[in-house]
Amino acid sequence: MTFKSLIAAVAVTVAVTPAFAQTYKTDQGHTEVRFGWSHAGVSNQHGEFTTAEGVLDLNADDVEASTLNVTIDANSLSSGFGPLDDHLKSADFFEVETYPEITFVSTGIERTGDTTADVTGDLTIHGVTKPVTLKATLTHQGEHPLGSAIEYYAGDWVAFTAEGEIDHMEFGVGPFSTGPITIMIATEMKADG
Repeated sequence: MTFKSLIAAVAVTVAVTPAFAQTYKTDQGHTEVRFGWSHAGVSNQHGEFTTAEGVLDLNADDVEASTLNVTIDANSLSSGFGPLDDHLKSADFFEVETYPEITFVSTGIERTGDTTADVTGDLTIHGVTKPVTLKATLTHQGEHPLGSAIEYYAGDWVAFTAEGEIDHMEFGVGPFSTGPITIMIATEMKADG
């Protein structure tokens, strides 16, 4: 192999080698997955899934090459009113004994600004998978402000908010429409390793 062909081979290798991606995992204590709906047009109501685990492989050089996978414990649903929680967890709605997890797997990320992106992915609820787009905003990246005072927060962190809407009827959740369900997410994620 000549020197020139060696240089060409190295150049090709560098060109096809993916950029470094840092893996981040959700901090459960600072992750909220909330949802809201209209109660027959009379009032706006809200609930939350209190247990969610997410893994973000963030490619800082090419954000659109990043990936996100989230798993939510459907049984962690909480509206603040026990009888409503029981009904929402029943076969009338989420049927959590049969479908214990809600998942989101990103299929594409489109950067829309310096700190914003549309994150499209496959959302699976009640055994039904539909494409959903979340409008995400990066609210923090880098050392955590509490890192110098509390060891747990040392290291690299990112934080996001995200919002989207779904039609719960498309997922077979609930016997009647309440209009769009608004999804609201806030999370802090710590670098893994």
